[in-house]
Amino acid sequence: MDRNIKLLIAYDGTDFCGWQRQEKQRTVQEVIEKALKKLHGKKLNLTGSGRTDTGVHAVGQTANFYTDMSGIPAERFSHALNSLLPHDVRILESCETDSNFHARFSAKSRLYRYQFICRTKAGFGFCPPLPHENRYNIFLHHFPNIELLNTYGRLILGETDCSIFAGARDASKSKNRYIYSSLFFVEQDRLIFEIRANAFLRSMVRSIAGTFLHYEKRKTPPQELAKIIASGERSLAGTTLPPQGLFLWKVEY
Repeated sequence: MDRNIKLLIAYDGTDFCGWQRQEKQRTVQEVIEKALKKLHGKKLNLTGSGRTDTGVHAVGQTANFYTDMSGIPAERFSHALNSLLPHDVRILESCETDSNFHARFSAKSRLYRYQFICRTKAGFGFCPPLPHENRYNIFLHHFPNIELLNTYGRLILGETDCSIFAGARDASKSKNRYIYSSLFFVEQDRLIFEIRANAFLRSMVRSIAGTFLHYEKRKTPPQELAKIIASGERSLAGTTLPPQGLFLWKVEY
Protein backbone atom coordinates (compact mmCIF):
# COMPACT_ATOMS: atom_id res chain seq x y z
CA MET A 1 0.00 0.00 0.00
CA ASP A 2 1.26 3.50 -0.84
CA ARG A 3 2.51 5.58 2.07
CA ASN A 4 0.76 8.83 2.94
CA ILE A 5 3.33 11.60 3.51
CA LYS A 6 2.43 14.79 5.35
CA LEU A 7 4.41 17.98 4.67
CA LEU A 8 4.76 21.19 6.67
CA ILE A 9 5.50 23.99 4.19
CA ALA A 10 6.67 27.60 4.29
CA TYR A 11 6.73 29.95 1.33
CA ASP A 12 7.19 33.56 0.34
CA GLY A 13 4.02 34.19 -1.66
CA THR A 14 5.22 37.36 -3.37
CA ASP A 15 6.04 35.74 -6.71
CA PHE A 16 3.28 33.12 -6.67
CA CYS A 17 -0.28 33.30 -7.99
CA GLY A 18 -1.47 31.62 -4.82
CA TRP A 19 -1.39 27.98 -3.71
CA GLN A 20 -3.68 26.20 -6.15
CA ARG A 21 -2.33 25.09 -9.51
CA GLN A 22 -3.52 27.23 -12.44
CA GLU A 23 -2.81 27.00 -16.11
CA LYS A 24 0.15 29.15 -17.19
CA GLN A 25 0.60 30.57 -13.68
CA ARG A 26 3.31 29.97 -11.10
CA THR A 27 1.71 28.47 -7.99
CA VAL A 28 3.07 26.78 -4.88
CA GLN A 29 1.20 23.53 -5.50
CA GLU A 30 2.54 23.32 -9.05
CA VAL A 31 6.14 23.98 -7.99
CA ILE A 32 6.09 21.24 -5.34
CA GLU A 33 4.33 18.80 -7.68
CA LYS A 34 7.10 19.39 -10.24
CA ALA A 35 9.67 18.48 -7.57
CA LEU A 36 7.68 15.36 -6.68
CA LYS A 37 7.62 14.37 -10.35
CA LYS A 38 11.41 14.72 -10.60
CA LEU A 39 11.79 12.59 -7.49
CA HIS A 40 9.34 9.86 -8.55
CA GLY A 41 9.63 9.95 -12.33
CA LYS A 42 5.86 10.39 -12.62
CA LYS A 43 3.16 12.92 -11.77
CA LEU A 44 1.77 12.92 -8.22
CA ASN A 45 -1.10 14.94 -6.79
CA LEU A 46 -0.40 17.14 -3.78
CA THR A 47 -3.33 18.08 -1.52
CA GLY A 48 -3.08 21.29 0.51
CA SER A 49 -4.97 22.28 3.64
CA GLY A 50 -6.50 25.17 1.71
CA ARG A 51 -5.83 27.84 -0.88
CA THR A 52 -3.90 30.98 -0.17
CA ASP A 53 -4.44 34.00 -2.41
CA THR A 54 -1.89 35.54 -4.74
CA GLY A 55 0.87 37.14 -2.69
CA VAL A 56 -0.09 35.53 0.63
CA HIS A 57 2.71 33.82 2.56
CA ALA A 58 2.80 30.73 4.76
CA VAL A 59 4.89 29.39 7.60
CA GLY A 60 2.49 26.56 8.46
CA GLN A 61 0.81 25.29 5.29
CA THR A 62 0.14 21.54 5.39
CA ALA A 63 -0.14 19.14 2.47
CA ASN A 64 -0.05 15.42 1.80
CA PHE A 65 0.71 13.05 -1.05
CA TYR A 66 0.81 9.29 -1.57
CA THR A 67 4.03 7.59 -2.62
CA ASP A 68 5.04 4.09 -3.62
CA MET A 69 8.71 4.82 -2.88
CA SER A 70 9.80 2.59 -0.02
CA GLY A 71 13.51 3.41 -0.04
CA ILE A 72 13.24 6.95 1.37
CA PRO A 73 12.47 7.37 5.10
CA ALA A 74 9.49 9.68 5.51
CA GLU A 75 11.51 12.34 7.32
CA ARG A 76 13.98 12.50 4.41
CA PHE A 77 11.40 13.64 1.87
CA SER A 78 11.83 17.21 3.17
CA HIS A 79 15.54 17.16 2.34
CA ALA A 80 15.01 15.49 -1.04
CA LEU A 81 12.31 17.96 -2.09
CA ASN A 82 14.19 21.02 -0.84
CA SER A 83 17.09 20.12 -3.10
CA LEU A 84 14.70 20.44 -6.05
CA LEU A 85 12.65 23.45 -4.95
CA PRO A 86 13.24 27.18 -5.62
CA HIS A 87 14.43 29.48 -2.85
CA ASP A 88 10.95 30.80 -2.02
CA VAL A 89 9.49 27.42 -0.98
CA ARG A 90 10.74 25.18 1.82
CA ILE A 91 9.53 21.90 3.27
CA LEU A 92 10.01 22.30 7.02
CA GLU A 93 9.01 18.77 8.00
CA SER A 94 7.89 15.52 6.41
CA CYS A 95 6.44 12.48 8.15
CA GLU A 96 4.36 9.41 7.41
CA THR A 97 0.76 9.70 8.53
CA ASP A 98 -2.41 7.64 8.65
CA SER A 99 -3.63 6.46 5.24
CA ASN A 100 -6.93 8.31 5.78
CA PHE A 101 -5.31 11.66 6.56
CA HIS A 102 -6.41 14.43 4.18
CA ALA A 103 -4.68 17.80 4.52
CA ARG A 104 -7.88 19.71 3.78
CA PHE A 105 -10.74 17.60 5.13
CA SER A 106 -8.94 16.41 8.28
CA ALA A 107 -8.18 20.00 9.37
CA LYS A 108 -10.06 21.32 12.42
CA SER A 109 -9.01 24.97 12.07
CA ARG A 110 -6.70 27.37 10.26
CA LEU A 111 -4.84 30.25 11.89
CA TYR A 112 -3.85 33.35 9.93
CA ARG A 113 -1.68 36.27 11.01
CA TYR A 114 -1.63 39.72 9.47
CA GLN A 115 1.39 41.94 10.14
CA PHE A 116 1.13 45.73 10.27
CA ILE A 117 3.67 48.46 10.87
CA CYS A 118 2.33 51.77 12.16
CA ARG A 119 5.23 54.17 11.82
CA THR A 120 5.02 57.92 12.34
CA LYS A 121 7.54 60.56 13.38
CA ALA A 122 6.44 63.41 15.61
CA GLY A 123 6.25 66.53 13.48
CA PHE A 124 7.18 64.69 10.27
CA GLY A 125 4.05 62.67 9.50
CA PHE A 126 4.35 59.16 8.06
CA CYS A 127 7.81 57.62 7.95
CA PRO A 128 8.06 55.48 4.78
CA PRO A 129 8.82 51.76 5.08
CA LEU A 130 12.28 50.35 4.68
CA PRO A 131 12.69 48.44 1.39
CA HIS A 132 13.02 44.99 2.95
CA GLU A 133 9.76 45.46 4.89
CA ASN A 134 7.55 45.88 1.83
CA ARG A 135 7.07 42.17 1.11
CA TYR A 136 5.83 41.13 4.55
CA ASN A 137 3.90 43.99 6.15
CA ILE A 138 0.99 46.33 5.64
CA PHE A 139 1.73 49.96 6.55
CA LEU A 140 -0.70 52.16 8.43
CA HIS A 141 -0.43 55.92 8.73
CA HIS A 142 -1.87 55.93 12.22
CA PHE A 143 -1.81 53.65 15.25
CA PRO A 144 -5.36 52.31 15.62
CA ASN A 145 -7.40 51.91 18.78
CA ILE A 146 -6.68 48.25 19.65
CA GLU A 147 -9.42 48.12 22.27
CA LEU A 148 -12.03 49.17 19.71
CA LEU A 149 -10.64 46.74 17.11
CA ASN A 150 -10.90 43.87 19.59
CA THR A 151 -14.47 44.85 20.40
CA TYR A 152 -15.16 44.52 16.68
CA GLY A 153 -13.36 41.17 16.68
CA ARG A 154 -15.72 39.77 19.28
CA LEU A 155 -18.69 40.54 17.00
CA ILE A 156 -17.75 37.72 14.63
CA LEU A 157 -16.91 34.97 17.13
CA GLY A 158 -18.81 31.70 16.84
CA GLU A 159 -20.99 30.66 13.90
CA THR A 160 -21.07 33.73 11.66
CA ASP A 161 -22.57 34.58 8.28
CA CYS A 162 -19.49 36.03 6.59
CA SER A 163 -21.17 37.07 3.33
CA ILE A 164 -20.02 40.67 3.75
CA PHE A 165 -16.41 39.49 3.80
CA ALA A 166 -16.57 37.11 0.80
CA GLY A 167 -14.50 37.91 -2.26
CA ALA A 168 -16.36 38.48 -5.53
CA ARG A 169 -15.14 35.17 -6.99
CA ASP A 170 -15.93 33.06 -3.93
CA ALA A 171 -18.10 30.14 -5.03
CA SER A 172 -18.87 28.66 -1.59
CA LYS A 173 -22.50 27.53 -1.26
CA SER A 174 -22.56 28.51 2.40
CA LYS A 175 -20.92 31.69 3.65
CA ASN A 176 -21.18 30.61 7.30
CA ARG A 177 -17.91 29.99 9.11
CA TYR A 178 -17.10 29.21 12.74
CA ILE A 179 -14.59 31.74 14.08
CA TYR A 180 -12.76 30.63 17.23
CA SER A 181 -10.68 33.75 17.82
CA SER A 182 -10.17 37.23 16.37
CA LEU A 183 -7.58 39.36 18.12
CA PHE A 184 -5.33 42.39 17.59
CA PHE A 185 -2.17 42.72 19.69
CA VAL A 186 1.30 44.27 19.59
CA GLU A 187 4.33 42.03 19.11
CA GLN A 188 7.70 43.80 19.18
CA ASP A 189 7.31 46.60 16.61
CA ARG A 190 4.37 45.01 14.78
CA LEU A 191 0.62 45.23 15.14
CA ILE A 192 -0.71 41.71 14.64
CA PHE A 193 -4.20 40.61 13.65
CA GLU A 194 -4.64 36.92 14.41
CA ILE A 195 -7.76 34.99 13.43
CA ARG A 196 -8.61 31.29 13.70
CA ALA A 197 -11.61 29.62 12.08
CA ASN A 198 -12.72 26.24 10.81
CA ALA A 199 -12.30 27.53 7.25
CA PHE A 200 -12.16 30.80 5.32
CA LEU A 201 -13.87 32.30 2.30
CA ARG A 202 -11.88 33.76 -0.56
CA SER A 203 -10.12 36.97 0.59
CA MET A 204 -12.01 36.76 3.89
CA VAL A 205 -9.14 37.61 6.26
CA ARG A 206 -8.04 40.54 4.11
CA SER A 207 -11.62 41.83 4.03
CA ILE A 208 -12.20 41.44 7.77
CA ALA A 209 -9.00 43.33 8.61
CA GLY A 210 -9.78 46.05 6.07
CA THR A 211 -13.33 46.42 7.35
CA PHE A 212 -12.32 46.66 11.00
CA LEU A 213 -9.63 49.26 10.24
CA HIS A 214 -12.03 51.23 8.02
CA TYR A 215 -14.67 51.54 10.74
CA GLU A 216 -12.11 52.02 13.54
CA LYS A 217 -10.81 55.09 11.75
CA ARG A 218 -14.37 56.46 11.76
CA LYS A 219 -14.86 55.49 15.41
CA THR A 220 -17.97 53.53 14.48
CA PRO A 221 -19.80 52.13 17.54
CA PRO A 222 -19.63 48.30 17.76
CA GLN A 223 -23.43 47.96 17.73
CA GLU A 224 -23.56 49.81 14.41
CA LEU A 225 -20.87 47.62 12.89
CA ALA A 226 -22.74 44.52 14.13
CA LYS A 227 -25.76 45.62 12.04
CA ILE A 228 -23.53 46.23 9.01
CA ILE A 229 -21.99 42.75 9.28
CA ALA A 230 -25.42 41.14 9.73
CA SER A 231 -26.69 42.87 6.58
CA GLY A 232 -24.31 40.81 4.43
CA GLU A 233 -23.96 43.77 2.05
CA ARG A 234 -20.56 43.47 0.42
CA SER A 235 -20.63 47.16 -0.57
CA LEU A 236 -20.54 48.11 3.13
CA ALA A 237 -17.28 46.25 3.80
CA GLY A 238 -14.02 48.15 4.02
CA THR A 239 -11.22 47.86 1.49
CA THR A 240 -9.82 44.36 0.99
CA LEU A 241 -6.24 44.83 2.15
CA PRO A 242 -3.18 43.86 0.08
CA PRO A 243 -1.84 40.32 0.60
CA GLN A 244 1.78 40.95 1.51
CA GLY A 245 1.34 41.15 5.28
CA LEU A 246 -0.76 37.99 5.51
CA PHE A 247 0.55 34.58 6.60
CA LEU A 248 -1.08 31.18 6.90
CA TRP A 249 0.39 30.54 10.31
CA LYS A 250 -0.85 27.15 11.45
CA VAL A 251 -3.27 24.36 10.55
CA GLU A 252 -4.66 22.34 13.44
CA TYR A 253 -5.79 18.70 13.20
